[in-house]
Amino acid sequence: MNNGLTVFDYEDVQLVPRKCVITSRSQADTSVQFGPMTFKIPVVPANMQTVIDEPLAKHLAEKGFFYVMHRFEPETRYDFVVKMHQAGLFASISIGVKADEHALIERFAAEGIIPEYITIDIAHGHSETVMDMIKFIKARLPETFLIAGNVATPEGVRDLEDAGADATKVGVGPGKACITKLKTGFGTGGWQLAALRLCAKAARKPIVTDGGIRYNGDIAKSIRFGADMVMIGSLFAGHDETPGEKFEIDGEMFKTYFGSASQFQKGEYSHVEGKKLFVPYRGSIDGTLQEMHEDLQSAISYAGGRVLKDLHQVDYVIVKNSIVNGDTY
Repeated sequence: MNNGLTVFDYEDVQLVPRKCVITSRSQADTSVQFGPMTFKIPVVPANMQTVIDEPLAKHLAEKGFFYVMHRFEPETRYDFVVKMHQAGLFASISIGVKADEHALIERFAAEGIIPEYITIDIAHGHSETVMDMIKFIKARLPETFLIAGNVATPEGVRDLEDAGADATKVGVGPGKACITKLKTGFGTGGWQLAALRLCAKAARKPIVTDGGIRYNGDIAKSIRFGADMVMIGSLFAGHDETPGEKFEIDGEMFKTYFGSASQFQKGEYSHVEGKKLFVPYRGSIDGTLQEMHEDLQSAISYAGGRVLKDLHQVDYVIVKNSIVNGDTY
């Protein structure tokens, strides 16, 4: 953005408190309608193989949380949708844009098995192939809520919406396990929150922000700047319910976490834009989800609000990377 626009990221911004209007933070409503359903919080674990698997998807759906199943075991997706529906739960899957993905969509349409949510999951989603896939899916599964991405610009949002996407996913390389910014020189690393702001202003449909979340307060900031749903990777990795190898280093427990474009995901070193990390073992994911819920309730109270959308109205200040300066952990 070389046109003089102010850019900033999560650590550069603080939201400004307003007069509280509720007597208890527990009164704050964090629920969000996203597509055909309403969820407890506007948060979704990243659709990465070290973050989500089938048991966790079922666990989240049962408890009223949104999920997106990853696409790295492509042959299992049809049966996954069938099993979720048999359990009375919604189905949310990821797809790519290669030719064999068309056969899966055709099979869903032919057999009347309709996933409630499909996410087209491409690192550089502002492309003709993604727009063609959007049109292909919407022509065959018009009832499916279709999320497409990832994009980084207002133009990307508008193009995918115009192609028929029901929501767009914003974020190119801001995540902890992503090295796109280092390998290619491109991306939203370091200015993801500003990219979200620009994209949300251009959007006519819901926005999913993807990547760069380091603290629970970043969820509230994402909502303030226009996100309807916040996709989070590293904060969700490392739990009992998330995939990944558990091991001990110097008496502390960790689990593995790697990017979707890493050599560990691909099985080869080719067009690698991700890396492998060790994240602290965090116990049950239910505790993390509850903490996110409670922190978001507190944020709504600081916003002088009662519901999630009240966060849209608060002022903010740009403090330039000073929020955790001087803090010790």
